[in-house]
Amino acid sequence: MEVTFTEFKASLASHVGSVKDGTDVIITQKGAPVARLTSVEGSDLISSLIQDGLITPPAEDRAVPRLPQAEAAKDALSSLLGRLRR
Repeated sequence: MEVTFTEFKASLASHVGSVKDGTDVIITQKGAPVARLTSVEGSDLISSLIQDGLITPPAEDRAVPRLPQAEAAKDALSSLLGRLRR
């Protein structure tokens, strides 16, 4: 749906309702589009950025490295909780 900025301001609640229902609202000023109002739920940001060519997906999956400090902290916490439960 395309509306002028003046129309958009005058009936903001109505246009937000349209967006909630899944309709994109293009706001124009002096005949030129200046903004698009789209639903948050209906838009997957990463997918649209990939589709628009603004980002590229990773070439391969990378495992998250485990830090030795994190393992030691987890073991210490488990030990402490075990002692507290006795």
